[in-house]
Amino acid sequence: MSNQRYPPEFKDEAVRQVLERGYTVAEVSKRLGVSAHSLYKWVKAVKPDKSDEQMPDITMLALQLCQPILMALTLKSCTGQLR
Repeated sequence: MSNQRYPPEFKDEAVRQVLERGYTVAEVSKRLGVSAHSLYKWVKAVKPDKSDEQMPDITMLALQLCQPILMALTLKSCTGQLR
């Protein structure tokens, strides 16, 4: 395990190659001699986590899937009251 420190400019350029130029983390880390783990951490620090943004989409999808079931249950309970 290396305790080598990299200047911010070096990190920024490495991250830019991944995010803007479309290179993979493996390609950039190998070419620059940096561990892929370090590069992933640098990218994550710059790029916001999208899992929070996807949550409303998942919630809406779940509601759309449940809606027919809820309607059927509502209709079933209403027809029982009409008899």
